[in-house]
Amino acid sequence: QVQLVESGGGLVQAGGSLRLSCAASGIIVSIKAMGWYRQAPGKERELVARIISGGSPNYQDSVKGRFTISRDNAKVYLQMNSLKPEDTAVYYCNLEVVYGRNYWGKGTLVTVSS
Repeated sequence: QVQLVESGGGLVQAGGSLRLSCAASGIIVSIKAMGWYRQAPGKERELVARIISGGSPNYQDSVKGRFTISRDNAKVYLQMNSLKPEDTAVYYCNLEVVYGRNYWGKGTLVTVSS
């Protein structure tokens, strides 16, 4: 059974940085992609960054140039710089396997104060 555990969230002042980490455990046959999504209060969940195995990362326009996603096997990271209050959300780690299955972490809260 696959489990994803996020860490690294917290409270940071605008302009600061945080690094989110996600570790996947369990039996993973083949990873299609891993990524980060977020959901702010009153808003829909949205893609933040995603990296396809063997491919290039994709970013939501609002975080381009500020966030960097990286992956090391079954671990994925999100380096967040120049944080803004509008980045405040619960951030979720996502794992996609090759036959369409998706797994989600429980989320880690990022709060950016102004």
